[in-house]
Amino acid sequence: MNPDERRSLLRRTFDAGVAAAHPAVCLPAHLPSPPKGRVIVLAAGKGGGACAEIAEKFYRETYGLGPDRLLGLAVTRHGHARPTEWIKVVEAGHPVPDAAGLQGAADTIALAESAGPDDLVLALITGGGSANWVAPADGLDLAVKQATTKALLRSGAPIDAINTVRKHLSKIKGGRLARAAHPAKVVTLAISDVPRDDPSVIASGPTVPDPSTLADAVAALERFKVTPHPDVAKALADPANESPKPDDAAFEDAAFVVVSRPADALAAVVKTLEDAGVEVRVVGADLEGEAREVAAEHAAIVRGLTGLTKPVALVSGGELTVTIRGQNGRGGPNQEYALALVEHLRNVPDWAALAGDTDGADGGGGSPEDPAGAVVDAGTIERARAKGLDPAYFLAENDSTGFFEATGDGLHTGPTCTNVNDLRIVLVDMPG
Repeated sequence: MNPDERRSLLRRTFDAGVAAAHPAVCLPAHLPSPPKGRVIVLAAGKGGGACAEIAEKFYRETYGLGPDRLLGLAVTRHGHARPTEWIKVVEAGHPVPDAAGLQGAADTIALAESAGPDDLVLALITGGGSANWVAPADGLDLAVKQATTKALLRSGAPIDAINTVRKHLSKIKGGRLARAAHPAKVVTLAISDVPRDDPSVIASGPTVPDPSTLADAVAALERFKVTPHPDVAKALADPANESPKPDDAAFEDAAFVVVSRPADALAAVVKTLEDAGVEVRVVGADLEGEAREVAAEHAAIVRGLTGLTKPVALVSGGELTVTIRGQNGRGGPNQEYALALVEHLRNVPDWAALAGDTDGADGGGGSPEDPAGAVVDAGTIERARAKGLDPAYFLAENDSTGFFEATGDGLHTGPTCTNVNDLRIVLVDMPG
C-alpha cells in the first residue's frame, strides 16, 4: 500500500468501529415496553442526545405514546445535541462541568423524584455523563467541583479513580439517581466507555450500587497527589456522603444492561482490516497506562516485525492517560500516543497509525471542533523536519495538538454521538 492507501484504510476502519457503537445500532432492541404510567427518559453523556432521539422515536412509533406519557431530559456535551420534541436536550460542559450541567442535573433529579410506582424511569447512560450530570454534595459549589476535576485530569489518574472521587462528592452519582427515583422501576441502558465495562464506573454509576467508599476516594486523591480543597476534604470526611450499597432499597426494582461496549467497536475494526487482507494482532482490548509509555511498547513491537508476507495491524482499545508536565500544551491521550509513536518510529518506513477517541474529541477545551486524535506515518516525520519541529520537545510540553496542527495530521470527525473509549491501529507493511 502507498501512504494514501494506508491512511484511507485506517480512517475507514476507525469509522466502522464508531458506527458499530452508535445508539441507532445498539439501543432499539433493548428498549423496554412502556408501563401503565409514564416513561421518564433521563439521558446523559456524549451519546445522551442521540439516545433520547432514538428512544423518543421508538415509543412514539411503536407504542403511540404522546407527551402525557413520554417525557424526560438529556444532558449531553456541547455540540452533541440531537433534535427531539418531547424529551428536552441540554448541552453542558465536558470534561470540566459547567453551570448548564449543574442545572441539568438538578432538573434530572427532580424528574426522577416525580416518578410514581406505575412509572418507568429509563436511564440512558453514556460516557461523559459524569461531567454532564454535576450535582455537588452539600457544602460544595460548582467552582470547587470544577477545580477538583481539573486537578484529577492533570494528575494522570485513570477513570475509575476519578469517578471514585466524583461519586462521593455528588447527589446524583454512585447510585443516588436510583434512590431519587424509588419506588419507580428503573431500567438503565448503558453504552460503556470504560475498561471491563464496570457499571459502577460508567458515568460514575448513577443507578447502581457503589462498591467504593469515602476512604477509597481519599486514597485516590493521595495516590495521585491531588491536594483537596478544604470543602472537599470536609465532604469526604462526612459519613452522610457515603454512596448507596447493594442492600439499599433503591435497587429493589432496578435493572442494568450494557447495550454496547468497546469490544463491539474493536470487533468491527478487526473485521474491516481482515476484509482488507490485513493480519490483525490485538495487543490489548482494555489498555490503561501512560499514553507515551504504551506508544513506546507498540513501537518496539513494530521494530521487531520481520519477514512480513502481508500487512500487519496492531490493534488496541482501552483508555490511556496523560500526566500533564508542560505549562501550556494542548492535547489528549490519543494525540500524545500518536506523537510518541512518531518519535519512536522516526527512522522506520512503510507504516501508518491512527489513534482516536470514538466520541470525536481527544482532550481539548470542550469544543465540537476539538480533534478526535491523529493519523500519522513516516510522512509526519518528514513534514515535521521541514518545519523544524522536534517531536520530543512537543512531548515534553504535552502539546500534541500544536504539533499536529503544524503537520496537518490531526483526526477531525466532529461529534459522533457515541463513546466506547479509544481505538488505536498501527498498520505496517514493510517488505519481507
